[in-house]
Amino acid sequence: MVPTQEQVFEALGAVRDPYLNTDFVQNKSIKNLSISAQTVSFDLEMGYPAQSIWSGLQERFEKAVRTLPNAQDTQVRVNFKTNVVAHTAQGGVQLLPQVKNIIGVASGKGGVGKSTTAANLALALQAEGATVGLLDADIYGPSQPMMMGLSARPESADGKTMQPLLGHGVQVMSIGFLVSPNEAMVWRGPMATQALEQLLRQTNWNSLDYLIIDLPPGTGDIQLTLSQRVPMTGSVIVTTPQDIALIDARKGIRMFEKVGVPILGVLENMAVHTCTNCGHTEHIFGEGGGKSMATELNVDYLGALPLDIQIRLQADGGTPTVAADPDGAVAAIYKDVARRVAAKVSAKTKDFSSKFPSIKISKTT
Repeated sequence: MVPTQEQVFEALGAVRDPYLNTDFVQNKSIKNLSISAQTVSFDLEMGYPAQSIWSGLQERFEKAVRTLPNAQDTQVRVNFKTNVVAHTAQGGVQLLPQVKNIIGVASGKGGVGKSTTAANLALALQAEGATVGLLDADIYGPSQPMMMGLSARPESADGKTMQPLLGHGVQVMSIGFLVSPNEAMVWRGPMATQALEQLLRQTNWNSLDYLIIDLPPGTGDIQLTLSQRVPMTGSVIVTTPQDIALIDARKGIRMFEKVGVPILGVLENMAVHTCTNCGHTEHIFGEGGGKSMATELNVDYLGALPLDIQIRLQADGGTPTVAADPDGAVAAIYKDVARRVAAKVSAKTKDFSSKFPSIKISKTT
């Protein structure tokens, strides 16, 4: 006897989205359900990129359907799809065409691995199936050209806009492409802010699901101005477990809260070191500080990354970890963080401004 649609939906409802904590029937991700004597097929449309978990979800759907009477040999065919949509940014900020969501990666201070995290987060989202851009917003110390293995100058067909460079499948723009690596940027704050806005808005981004912005460290005037002018869907705070880093990370969180940019979560970098010779594990910068801060401030804890020399070597060599060792343990952590961030974005209010008709006033006689 062929199971009814209601029976199949009830069975499929036992499979929950691991990052949104809802079942796929409840969040209406299952579409075009088709049932025959030997086959159950449907589309699973997820609002965030998650290709790494598709095979596991396939197995869980098969197990769920085969719990139905007379369905032990039923074939379950799932057509996985990713549909990333635009979500709202802070009010009063002009959105970017061709960019659905902007995620700022920030830290209250330098030296905590923010730029390395931004590069690997961009690569992880790309590896999970999204179209991703990376903007190096650190005008005074751009590091993404080296990390992404890029050195060419951007091309401009019209003399007004620039084409982003492509590094490991990610669209990249940085002031480092336009100046000599040895040239010091001795600009005051307003000049640096204007330069960043030009890089942001005069780059021909090509249909991005996400634009990752590697924000400059600190919480001063430049950072505050950027947070007010860049239409960010949310921000990720990078810290180490060290007390002095946590003090500044708190300041970064407060700054974003003041300008209405949601905090997507806290990522703890350099959390633990394992000796490559003896295997001894040591918490060099302290233990659990980032997680405790996230709990205290009621923001999501995205995970912890180790203090690993390969992360540094791979970034310095122009091929960050997610690209250099995509199946490794550290890359798996970055991809899990990317899915958590993207899922958090997918749960936010959608932006419908592009669907509103424009109003034109014409003079009549």
